[in-house]
Amino acid sequence: MQDAINVDPAELAKFSDLAHHWWDPESEFKPLHQINPLRLEWINGIAPLHDLDVLDVGCGGGILADAMARKGAVVTGIDLATKSLRVAQLHALEAETPRIRYEEVAVEALAARQPASFDVVTCMEMLEHVPDPESVVRACADLVKPGGWVFFSTLNRNVKSFAQAIVAAEYLLNLLPRGTHEYAKMIRPSELAGYCRTAGLNVLYAKGLQHNPLTGRYWLSADTSVNYMIATQRPAQ
Repeated sequence: MQDAINVDPAELAKFSDLAHHWWDPESEFKPLHQINPLRLEWINGIAPLHDLDVLDVGCGGGILADAMARKGAVVTGIDLATKSLRVAQLHALEAETPRIRYEEVAVEALAARQPASFDVVTCMEMLEHVPDPESVVRACADLVKPGGWVFFSTLNRNVKSFAQAIVAAEYLLNLLPRGTHEYAKMIRPSELAGYCRTAGLNVLYAKGLQHNPLTGRYWLSADTSVNYMIATQRPAQ
């Protein structure tokens, strides 16, 4: 089936095992909680979210999806990790998050079912965890309306990124569980831009995410050498 193709069972198991920690800001997901306001404001600054139909691809426990809904968006979060989705749904109920829903479906299957349905599509920290990231990019492009925005974030593939995102973050500082990222699956900005252009998206903005391990501070910058985000737009018809 389509929705069983582009997924790594080991990756699903990895995040499912941590599902109950998603909303603990001091857990393995602490970095996601810390960078979420930065990502949210960057996205909202480019595509003001209020009253927009938004899709969050690979939503996990719903940290970004929930925040976008609280900005006034109508949000759909999708993922293939059942336990993570249940956590997201439970949190939305407990927090009474408005206008948010979650569905267990592959992005490619949703694109076949609902093309050109969303004003904004976000796909954050997911591409480096799937066997075929270009397929995800293509599906995201199919899902956004003409003139709409698609946002991606992932990790660059170079020596600096390996040292900071894997060796330091996972083994020295224990910011992330060991094995969270694989170097071979990291994606250079030029590669991601190529996927986007092939899918018909115009790459318009890029931003790097920096971290000071001594102070714990995160901030956005022009340095895309490690963790980076890009904003793309589907041409209006």
